[in-house]
Amino acid sequence: MAQGKTKGLQAKSPAAASRHAAKAAAGTKKGKRHIPPKKTVLVKQAQMQKSLTAKINKSIEQQMVTAASAGKLTIMRNSGPQPSSSKS
Repeated sequence: MAQGKTKGLQAKSPAAASRHAAKAAAGTKKGKRHIPPKKTVLVKQAQMQKSLTAKINKSIEQQMVTAASAGKLTIMRNSGPQPSSSKS
């Protein structure tokens, strides 16, 4: 085994790590860009749209809960008559 200090390997300084993180964060992110509205009419419209979407989603989820709790939960329905397992 090698003893003593190794050539060429140096500990990374914390300043270099923070510069790398800042450079990575400075780039643009993937995905759709969303700029919030500034005009009062558009702000109200966006709030209404958000509240309506929340109400619709809540209604759909409530319908799913009632449909699921109404009967027995199954993954698949039986496609045909089941063969009898009694032997003659």
